[in-house]
Amino acid sequence: MSFLHPEFLYFMLVPLFIFFGLLLTKKESQMHFFSEEVIAKLRVGSSGLSMKVRNILFLFIGFFMIVALAEPVINNGVIKVQAKSADIMIAFDISDSMLARDVYPNRLELAKQKAIELLKLAPNERIGVVAFAKNSYLVSPMSFDHGAVNFLLHQLDTTNITEKGTNFLSMLEVVDKSIKNDKKYLLIISDGGDKDSFKDEIAFAKEKNITIFVLGVGTKKGSPIKKKDGSFIKYKGEIIISKLNDNISELATATGGVYIQNVKSDKDIKTMLKEMESKSKKKELKSEEVHRYIALFYYPLGLALFLLLIATSSFRKSSNASVLAVILFLFVVPHAKAGAFDFMKLDDAKKAYNSGEYEKSAKLYEEYAKKSGNSKAYYDEGNAFYKLKQYNKAIKSYKSAKFQDKVLKAKKLANIGNAYAKQLKQKDLKQAIKSYEESLKLKEDKDVRENLQEVKKLLKKQQQKSKNNKNNKKKKDKNKENQNKENQNKDGKSKKSNNKDNKNKDAKSKKSKKKDNKNKDSKSKKSSKKDDKNKKENKSSKSDNNKKDKKSDKNSKKSQGDKKKKQDLKKLDKNLQNQKLSCSKEKMSEKEEAKWLKQLNLQKNTYLYRLNNQKPKEENNDEKPW
Repeated sequence: MSFLHPEFLYFMLVPLFIFFGLLLTKKESQMHFFSEEVIAKLRVGSSGLSMKVRNILFLFIGFFMIVALAEPVINNGVIKVQAKSADIMIAFDISDSMLARDVYPNRLELAKQKAIELLKLAPNERIGVVAFAKNSYLVSPMSFDHGAVNFLLHQLDTTNITEKGTNFLSMLEVVDKSIKNDKKYLLIISDGGDKDSFKDEIAFAKEKNITIFVLGVGTKKGSPIKKKDGSFIKYKGEIIISKLNDNISELATATGGVYIQNVKSDKDIKTMLKEMESKSKKKELKSEEVHRYIALFYYPLGLALFLLLIATSSFRKSSNASVLAVILFLFVVPHAKAGAFDFMKLDDAKKAYNSGEYEKSAKLYEEYAKKSGNSKAYYDEGNAFYKLKQYNKAIKSYKSAKFQDKVLKAKKLANIGNAYAKQLKQKDLKQAIKSYEESLKLKEDKDVRENLQEVKKLLKKQQQKSKNNKNNKKKKDKNKENQNKENQNKDGKSKKSNNKDNKNKDAKSKKSKKKDNKNKDSKSKKSSKKDDKNKKENKSSKSDNNKKDKKSDKNSKKSQGDKKKKQDLKKLDKNLQNQKLSCSKEKMSEKEEAKWLKQLNLQKNTYLYRLNNQKPKEENNDEKPW
């Protein structure tokens, strides 16, 4: 804790103690004439406080009031304040031509409205005013006091000039003398006068480094100039029609400025201010460190007022009075002292925060915040938790701080947004965006705006990643389902093919048995003639088989790969079926059939027979089971 005005303690406490010391030790005047026994008999009993007690109370009252005057405070940090401004001089045309009423109410009044609107839109800029006609006058030097500039603008009138006409060069000379900066910016509000060329003015402006912006007031059609007495200004007996002179635009464009013609709304002056801000360079006028304090004067002042109430009141000598006095001193005064010395905890918490002991600082701020409910303490507690990277606790503390000031509210919301953004989850990023937007509604801040844009970009990236992950999961699930279906189809088809093969084998075995039985019966019944016929048929069948074997050998030599083998197998199946048919139609003997089977087993590979000397087949992964 410190005192902003410690001189009150040095120069007022010592006289106070001396005065009351003499007052308390001084005897009453009647004590010099009477003894104490006589005085006790003569004195009427009083039910109130004695004079000695009252004087002691007045001593404490004086002490606490002097402490309040010394203004005890707690140092709450330092703020660096920088004042930057682009000095803008407004040159105001007050010649008689500005009384023309081609715009409402007239050119002069409209020009005043535009200049006043500029003052409202640029509250942080230094602005001066020069009035000109034939001669030029400095109305207001460069000033941040826009109220004074506004007042002086309202007083401008064409009656302030003595010579008629419009002289832009003299106005530029006054502006050059009024602005000491290397780079000068000038806004001319005028109807352009009646000059055809501004070569001299352009040369002077370039030489003196003056950038000129022109707001043209009036219309190209023009109107007569009406005086206050109702008459019109005439030249050589004819009424003059004053028109907007577009040639003044050369003065603006040639010096690097902008020319804008007036409109009914405030869009013209807003656009002009944007152009001026984009081209002007703000100069740092001053940089100052401002100390922030937490005031504590109301604690000793409140205690002094309370003691004054007791000293000026009368209490009866009864048990109730004594009980009341005990309650006041035991409960009220200790609480006041505790409140007065809370600054020690806050000072310790501040020191701990500055030294990087954030845990200690957070505990101290938390204790004080719970005890007092102070919003500033909750805010500082949130800052300590934020430094500890305990972002949820920081958010909770920030939300407990309820400020009435818009600036403090905006800071609190910005810090809440930062705490949410640090957690990098989509829900938290959305909350951070909300907090940033609410903060910007209360106060525009460049850093908060940049944080908002970065968080939005981060949220978009996370949303895209989550979408891509979902799509990848869906694709994987579909691929798994397709594989499962294919496996199921393969299993089902392989089972079906196995069942068909088994059925075909059973049927063929049955047919072969029937054929054997039939052959046995035919052997017993048939004669030798038929045997001769069978021999002939066997010879023909052998020749046929030999031919077929030759063909199959040629095909086997030519076959390369798994596809040709399949074709050979299919051909063999057909041959076997044909041979079965021939055997069924033309019955063979057992010997002939055995010879035919033996020869077939040596030369043909089919699914009907197992081969003893079978060559290993090449695996074909593309081959389907069916």
